[in-house]
Amino acid sequence: MISKKIDEITCSYHQLKPAFMKEVDSHFTEFVNSLVAKSALLDSSTSASHFPASSSEKEQHKAKTLRAPPEHGKIFTARRSLLDELFEVSHIRTIYHMFIALLIVFILSTLLVDFIDEGRLVLGFDLLVFVFGKFPVVFCTWLCMFCATVFVPYNLFIWWAQGHCSSSHRVLRSLFYGMLFTVFQTAGLGFGPTYIAVSYALPPASRFIVILEQVRLVMKAHSFVRENVPRVLSSVKDKSSTVPIPRISQYLYFLFAPTLIYRDNYPRNPVIRWSYVATKFAQVLGSLFYAYYIFVRLCIPQFRNSSQETFNLRGLVLCIFNSILPGVLILFLVFFAFLHCWLNAFAEMLRFADRMFYKDWWNSTSYANYYRTWNVVVHDWLYYYAYRDFLWFFGKKFKAAAMLSVFTVSAAVHEYVLSICFGYFYPVLFCLFMCFGMVFNFILNDRRKGPIWNVIMWTSLFLGQGVIICLYSQEWYARQYCPMKNPTFLDYLKPRSWSCHMKM
Repeated sequence: MISKKIDEITCSYHQLKPAFMKEVDSHFTEFVNSLVAKSALLDSSTSASHFPASSSEKEQHKAKTLRAPPEHGKIFTARRSLLDELFEVSHIRTIYHMFIALLIVFILSTLLVDFIDEGRLVLGFDLLVFVFGKFPVVFCTWLCMFCATVFVPYNLFIWWAQGHCSSSHRVLRSLFYGMLFTVFQTAGLGFGPTYIAVSYALPPASRFIVILEQVRLVMKAHSFVRENVPRVLSSVKDKSSTVPIPRISQYLYFLFAPTLIYRDNYPRNPVIRWSYVATKFAQVLGSLFYAYYIFVRLCIPQFRNSSQETFNLRGLVLCIFNSILPGVLILFLVFFAFLHCWLNAFAEMLRFADRMFYKDWWNSTSYANYYRTWNVVVHDWLYYYAYRDFLWFFGKKFKAAAMLSVFTVSAAVHEYVLSICFGYFYPVLFCLFMCFGMVFNFILNDRRKGPIWNVIMWTSLFLGQGVIICLYSQEWYARQYCPMKNPTFLDYLKPRSWSCHMKM
């Protein structure tokens, strides 16, 4: 009898379980939706307190508080970075601990292998010393770039703005100052640092510092002019007695702030947590050593040996798949070290409250969403100053052409950075961007939902990282093993890895 009753109760339990779980899920969903709605109202009130808006604009921002509609600019609001929130969860923090454990394994394996081969502990960091060499030249170059960006765009804008209202030839005056600004952007910030990086034969990491700072300052100067010129034109049109000219302190703050969108004021935190700053810089340093051990243990032995073998399809396929692990680890390190640690450290020192430098790109089920969420700082600049300005100039019916132009600009800049920093032109990243990136952007669009699309996105991302690491590393070693005495211009454009193996 007791056994029969237990069986009946168990059967009733299994029958009632789905309905019970459905009811619990329904209540939990209602609770989460209510919590999100309250959070949205709180964010809306916060952003409104920093940037007063009209009543009609407030209604428009209720649905999307974190992004302004297309006819408005970006709205900054106080918010934390997503990883800072996720690291408060013990399960996510454990994944971070696993990466630290992997770094310890890399260090131990390197020390043990060196001890077995050399009979002593070899603690040299020759690779780091090489790639960050000639640092005085890097610092002087950066100082000249920064000082030029402080004085030239700001003074050109002031001279134009102060005389624009009383000028009888406003169009010619605007064209003259616009031409001067363009010359400064292309020759001063464009050609100058590139010439120094090439002529002084700076090592790869030192070139990365110079060229990335060059690109950042060009984008900053463009944003400052692009945001302030319409304000002056509007004040002249409204016959205002004052010309809205930002203070030099506001411009200086913007040059250091972790954003590429200019505003006179940003939401600020009340205090600076110096322990947080120290932790972030320590994590950047740890990521640097992490990348060093990845190259020493996973990349250099593989490519040093493969560069001396005859080129064949089998070797290329093995190289690509063997490069997936170091490529993905480097991708994670670049994201964590720069987009999270570096930008958050500077944001904390400047009390910059808007920490949304990225979103949950790892959950993307489409490449369109991945491009929007991987690097929000750069994406905002491309969206507001490339995509939207293209539509404003040509019309809203050319959205596909606007997207293609943004892709082209982004791919060209990425390839320019790699070409200058590595010292050779090998447009692997450009082809991946323009071919596979564009195709996946339209195929894996925002209508693709579900876990399978996230798996497809990660699979293609893994393969892409393997291709990038493999081909660029092969080309690097091919140029070391097969140098040319008197190379022509075409020799710099033709991949050396295609012919180097045949000669050997």
